[in-house]
Amino acid sequence: MLKNELTRIIYLVVYDRVPSYQLALESPQVSLLHPYHSKKIIMDLLLSFITFTATISCFLFFGHLAWIRSGANYTSSKGLAKTAPEAPGSWPIIGHLYLLSGSQVPHKLLGSMAHKFGPIFTIKLGVNRVLVVSNAEMAKECLTTNDRVFATRPKSMATELMGYNYANFALSPQVSYWREIRKIVVLELASHHRLQMLSQIRASELKSSITDLYKDWKTNKGSSETIKVDMKQWFRNLILNMTVRVIFGNRFSPGEQKEVEFKKSIRWFSELLGAFVPSDAIPWLRWMDIGGYEKKMKKTAKELDVVIEGWLEEHRKKMNSTQHVDEREEEEEAFMSALLSRVKELKKDLFGFSTDAIVKATCLALLAAASDTTTATLTWGLALLVSNPVVLKKAQEEIEKHVGRDRMVEESDLKNLVYLQAIIKETMRLYPAGPLSVPHESTDDCIIGGYTVPKGTRLFVNIWKIQHDPEIWEDPFEFIPERFFTSKKEIDVKGQHFELIPFGSGRRICLGMSIGLKSLQLILANIIHGFEFKNPSSEAVDMTESPGLTNLKATPLELLIAPRILPDFNLVPP
Repeated sequence: MLKNELTRIIYLVVYDRVPSYQLALESPQVSLLHPYHSKKIIMDLLLSFITFTATISCFLFFGHLAWIRSGANYTSSKGLAKTAPEAPGSWPIIGHLYLLSGSQVPHKLLGSMAHKFGPIFTIKLGVNRVLVVSNAEMAKECLTTNDRVFATRPKSMATELMGYNYANFALSPQVSYWREIRKIVVLELASHHRLQMLSQIRASELKSSITDLYKDWKTNKGSSETIKVDMKQWFRNLILNMTVRVIFGNRFSPGEQKEVEFKKSIRWFSELLGAFVPSDAIPWLRWMDIGGYEKKMKKTAKELDVVIEGWLEEHRKKMNSTQHVDEREEEEEAFMSALLSRVKELKKDLFGFSTDAIVKATCLALLAAASDTTTATLTWGLALLVSNPVVLKKAQEEIEKHVGRDRMVEESDLKNLVYLQAIIKETMRLYPAGPLSVPHESTDDCIIGGYTVPKGTRLFVNIWKIQHDPEIWEDPFEFIPERFFTSKKEIDVKGQHFELIPFGSGRRICLGMSIGLKSLQLILANIIHGFEFKNPSSEAVDMTESPGLTNLKATPLELLIAPRILPDFNLVPP
């Protein structure tokens, strides 16, 4: 396939540059099928292919040698500590990129390498040097002492094509731009005041989804008194509906075709965002579009933009036609409207971006991040509870003690559900939603673990490996929520304890941490309070992980469900 693509492209290059070929194609008297012309073209194409390949190979090979020597040259010229050791097995040109094409997910692969090479080492992904840190001490050095140095993000084709040319603030390499938009996001979405205002939306969407689930059971239960439900998909639909309403102020109608297409595009967006794209590692390969990533990204970006542009236009018209906003309207104001107003108020040049690009990119970034990470954690959490029925029973008993059997769990109840909180902590420890964190890039030289890290080095913090460190966590691969009442009682997930950093830490810590924790606790509490769950198979629940930026369960979570106390909830209108 690659050879055919190269041949085709080189043919076009030669065809464009050699007039006789163009004449042969245009003139009916001269046919490329003639033996002479056919042989000449084939020979010329072959020569061009060999020359092209040899040139690029030499260029990349000597570039590879220069990359290897750069660490030593830098060290000797600066007289500083040596660079972190490079893992063996690097191939010319592609480096360690071939390792990522295997069946093992990247965080476990790099975790195995850390077991062999230590908690700090480097790998080479094409032209990019990547520092991999795999214990709490090294992570703390990167995200506290050197937090400013690692505050930026590396550029990628996904951020360019699907992030409105780097207007996605969460992945933007422009630190000053990220800082400005971050202020607005914190104020309008992540502040305590805004969280309280949005609580009614979360409760309303959750109630609606649980009501639909109960109706579905009532209609399809049959003689078994249970129905089979893919809870991974159920969580995804709920979170997306909840997030779309918070950010855009819209709600899809049941069965709406627009919803189906939008959800599919969001799924593609998340998958492509976390893909290892060959041209990100070796920029000279972009023209070949190996794997068709560029084509897929452009298509996905266009599909999402059509929907988001429509919502933006609705908010703009509403703002222009409304002279006065009363208190109730302000509380129900979607994040997109608030963001649009704030961006217009900025006194700066918007860092080269248009107002529309900033608003659309920011809303899309928040939507994708919230929907994927929350869905992943809820799916893993319920899978772990079904696999550990004793823990599930204890969680249900705690909820009944503090809530009773005649109503849904409310946000005001969550502070009393300490065992549920421990379950969510343990779920995020075992299956962090972002197991490798989002990549960072150094903007200056720094020292990590006694090693010199040159400017331009990318950083992977292996959160999964840190949270499975046997020197910190007893029985690190076991699901033991009780550990957070004993030896790990003081550890939380808010970025201050580097043994447990599922939301990251430092300047680039996840802004949705507060709203994410609220949503996780509220949804998981209500679903296990209202329903009983059972594995339909005699085999253990499949806990296979998927590659990508977000650690989603690779397979559906199909469970048999039946109500526990839902008929008493008075959820379904008469």
